[in-house]
Amino acid sequence: MSDSPAPATAPVLEFWCDLQCPDSRAALDDVRALRARYGDRLELRLRHFPLEKHKHAFAAAQAAEEAVEQGQGWPYAEAVLDRAEELGRRGEPLLVEVARELGMDAEEFDTALIDGRHILVVDADQAEGKAIGVTGTPTYVIGGERFDGRNSPGGPRERVEEIADRLLAGRG
Repeated sequence: MSDSPAPATAPVLEFWCDLQCPDSRAALDDVRALRARYGDRLELRLRHFPLEKHKHAFAAAQAAEEAVEQGQGWPYAEAVLDRAEELGRRGEPLLVEVARELGMDAEEFDTALIDGRHILVVDADQAEGKAIGVTGTPTYVIGGERFDGRNSPGGPRERVEEIADRLLAGRG
């Protein structure tokens, strides 16, 4: 999922995420800082990797795709991540409530969750993640390098910045 059109030459950072995961929630501060630092010089893509242990993560991933359809993918994903613990308690009604709070068509969210129109996108992300070695969230992939955001020495943001800076320097 990517909302903003980055230049075709912008390095891509894939943020493999489970929208109900406390570790993904904790990584949101790093993601926000990276977006602020690089703007459109770095294309940030949210990739779905809902974990089985999180009962509402698969529905949340589908809802995030509906938010993309309605032009608010990142704001929606961030709002759900900010309420990951509450999602665990409340489930799908929270997903629709967040859409309503952000001024989106909440009824369309409800319908999308019922008809499963975004299941294939989420399934494809999950399959690709498994194929490249994603085993948990958050996981970052940039410049062909994959690393676990939970166990990255020196912190994931520093590592992403180092790789992004190297890739951006190589472009110019």
